[in-house]
Amino acid sequence: MITLRIAELKDLISITEIYNEAILTTTATFDTEPKSIQERKSWFESHDKSHPVIVAEIDGVIAGWGCLSKWSERAAYSKTVENSLYIKAEHRGKGIGKAILHELIRIAEHNNFHTIIARIADGNSISVKMHADEGYSEIGVMREVGKKFGKMLDVNIMQLILDNKI
Repeated sequence: MITLRIAELKDLISITEIYNEAILTTTATFDTEPKSIQERKSWFESHDKSHPVIVAEIDGVIAGWGCLSKWSERAAYSKTVENSLYIKAEHRGKGIGKAILHELIRIAEHNNFHTIIARIADGNSISVKMHADEGYSEIGVMREVGKKFGKMLDVNIMQLILDNKI
């Protein structure tokens, strides 16, 4: 059973471990060097009630996390957020990502955001499908914008307009 909740500072070690695993083994993030707890603490503290970090637990163990982040500091973008989510390798394929994504959409709707943006590196067809299943549309591709594991990668941009969601 998956339990979702707002992350607390005590969760930061698990959140950082999951993120560092993604840095070292996937193209889900374009960070290339593992992050320290202190670096992630600054990131964690930049989130607020409208832009939360949430965790997914299975049997009391954090198996994944997700967040809503400001798309831009510019005022005109205040109704737009970006979602991120990461699942620990041994827990992938169990519906955790879908549960986190669904909860992030619910939180965004509750906080009256208009649009959620997702940036998904080329080759992550599971994430593209999961977002599409939740109503996101592919709106563009940024060609060869990141280099990871010796390869130039495209980034797919997907968007969910909440005011039009049925």
